[in-house]
Amino acid sequence: MLTIALSKGRILDDTLPLLAAAGIVPTENPDKSRKLIIPTTLDDVRLLIVRATDVPTYVEHGAADLGVAGKDVLMEYGGQGLYEPLDLRIAQCKLMTAGAVGAPEPKGRLRVATKFVNVAKRYYAEQGRQVDIIKLYGSMELAPLVGLADKIIDVVDTGNTLRANGLEAQELIATISSRLVVNKASMKMQHARIQLLIDTLRDAVEARHPR
Repeated sequence: MLTIALSKGRILDDTLPLLAAAGIVPTENPDKSRKLIIPTTLDDVRLLIVRATDVPTYVEHGAADLGVAGKDVLMEYGGQGLYEPLDLRIAQCKLMTAGAVGAPEPKGRLRVATKFVNVAKRYYAEQGRQVDIIKLYGSMELAPLVGLADKIIDVVDTGNTLRANGLEAQELIATISSRLVVNKASMKMQHARIQLLIDTLRDAVEARHPR
């Protein structure tokens, strides 16, 4: 059995057409089904529906052979037990710092609110800046407005939410897209099969996004 971990939402919607190119189609609509294990049209392939932030964990520890996760999630996770063989070029956005429009740079220790704590620590350490990281799970834009933080680090797509709350995107940390990740042991034990799937997905990506 080949198990593929996916998360609901934009990544799932964009991944399903790519999997269909490999003949992998869920037998139930994952968005409507309450099941967390979804069979597919291939008897020996199933989908696991998990939280986006949990995809690397399921794959690294072998509960799933493959998965699809945003580069932002992978950067925060930092797992060494994963191969990342393919950029699927879907769910594209940017990981950026943001702050109040026109606000001066704080003179003291910078306070940064984010759910990407590890990314933030690495980013500011590379700059040699001393910062206090405040972990939030959502509504990042609120933090500068109520004085909780000077800046935030978050994914930015259109930037509409930032502008609606008087914030502006500032420094680019990384350009984000979703990546196929593979468990290292699975890659060794089922190499031919997984490599064929990787090649098929690569062809589907190239067909949708020709360079």
